Amino acid sequence: MKKHAEYLVVGSGAGGATIARELSREGKDVLIVEAGKYEGHVGTFRDSLRYFDTTGHMTPKTSREGVILWRTIMAGGSTVVSCANGTRCLQEEFKDLGIELEGEFREAEEEMKIAPTPKSLLSDASLKMLDVSAELGYKMEPMPKFLDFAKCIRCAQCTFGCLQSAKWTALDYLNDAVSYGAEVLYEMEVKEVIAESGKVTGVRGRGKSGYVEIGADNVILAAGALATPVILQNSGVEGVGGNLFIDMFVNVYGKAEGLHQTREPAMALVDHEFHDERGFILSPYINTNRMVRFMEAGKKGFMMPTGKLVGMMVKTADDSSGRVYPNGDVSKGITSNDRKRIDDGVSIAEEILKGIGAQSFVVSKPQGAHVGGTAGIGRVVDENLETEIRNLYVCDASVLPKAPGMPPILTIVALAKWLGKALAH
Repeated sequence: MKKHAEYLVVGSGAGGATIARELSREGKDVLIVEAGKYEGHVGTFRDSLRYFDTTGHMTPKTSREGVILWRTIMAGGSTVVSCANGTRCLQEEFKDLGIELEGEFREAEEEMKIAPTPKSLLSDASLKMLDVSAELGYKMEPMPKFLDFAKCIRCAQCTFGCLQSAKWTALDYLNDAVSYGAEVLYEMEVKEVIAESGKVTGVRGRGKSGYVEIGADNVILAAGALATPVILQNSGVEGVGGNLFIDMFVNVYGKAEGLHQTREPAMALVDHEFHDERGFILSPYINTNRMVRFMEAGKKGFMMPTGKLVGMMVKTADDSSGRVYPNGDVSKGITSNDRKRIDDGVSIAEEILKGIGAQSFVVSKPQGAHVGGTAGIGRVVDENLETEIRNLYVCDASVLPKAPGMPPILTIVALAKWLGKALAH
């Protein structure tokens, strides 16, 4: 195994795979370290049990307060199980911090082939939601996606991984990086970085065969907003782990005769009109798998008839009130402001669902899948995404300055492109 790298990238999700690709195609010596495996088969609930972070007994990881935290540990990270939503977010906030991402956004949108979801892929239920929303004066529209619509079979299983390889994932960039000469070390969990005289010199961790130490001239942490702060805290970096947000959401389910959403891409539509003023977005969504519904909504969720199931996700820009501790524990409760945003969104979701004929509503537990903010820019990293330890950078959702309340993958890719170019030249 290689014992030294010019650039060592920890994590292979949206941030890690992108920056590895940028550096390796410029001829840099790149080693990627990934805690998970390169999964050979994805796309089913049974598959997902291998790579979602669980507490055992098929239960998802939660905060100390019981909020569900959806997270994967695998090559490609959360992009593999994303709904392929390609929305820009926080562009102005980064610009205010001196990071102009317009060129990187355009480049990523072209490479990821982002385009609005065509109506031909919508279920009858979502088509009705589009009409009813317009009648009620709301602004539902097609969600932009990094999805090959010709390959999509409308199986609604996006969050388990795509059996058809129809959506872009960070594995596309990871494979590119390898073709440019990057190396990848799987199933190695980095515990801390090594520094001498205030400058990074490598990492320590555990691999399949035990203790591992790798030297590096530059280290880029992109292990995700739950793992990156643990590494930083174990490495003595100050001010890390607080300000955690998760883009808290709930799913509102209803029963409708003659309608269901089991035959469409997840989150095929979106209403952004409430985002800036009221802090939430709405998108048609159901979990088709009964076990997942049991996890998020108990017996009532489990008993909802899948063949008559309609639903809508209310995703909020939650308060950055959580914390990740050095042992990996997470504290994230629901603030009064979070509850108000959720309730506000649920009332409109139910109004739209009633408009298409739904009844018998069930609202899931609060949960989050966009964890971030735990090593924020201006607090833990500077405007170059560098920590107080020289040549130690962070490039994942940890550095996001605030909760976007929107899918952040495209923004993280753009940010990683920006940093990769800066480091390569």
